Amino acid sequence: MKTNYTDLGLLLLRLGFGGLMLTHGIPKISKLADPSQFADPLGIGPTFSLVLAIIGEAVAPILIIIGLKTKWAAIPAFITMAVAAFIVHAKDPLGNKELALLYFFAFLVIFLAGPGKYSVDKK
Repeated sequence: MKTNYTDLGLLLLRLGFGGLMLTHGIPKISKLADPSQFADPLGIGPTFSLVLAIIGEAVAPILIIIGLKTKWAAIPAFITMAVAAFIVHAKDPLGNKELALLYFFAFLVIFLAGPGKYSVDKK
């Protein structure tokens, strides 16, 4: 009998990358007290940039972890990481943008593959 571990793999991917991303996103929430010091890589203002970063690094990962609106939540998560890798760290060596690229590809895979059966979306 062949066992398919795809759904377990998707659960682990969501829990691992979503949970680890929260370590970057949750500290950004405290920066809302003074968003003027936050970077503005897209030229849309530091406050709006910070809000988008919090959505991509805290709100979206929570949704991804529980598997709620997973494909939609993966979009701001991988876009945030694309901005980090290709704009914020554009001139940096690969080692400096590697983490952002790993998150980017993980959230892109979650977007393409979906949450798997161990998710709120599939209940």
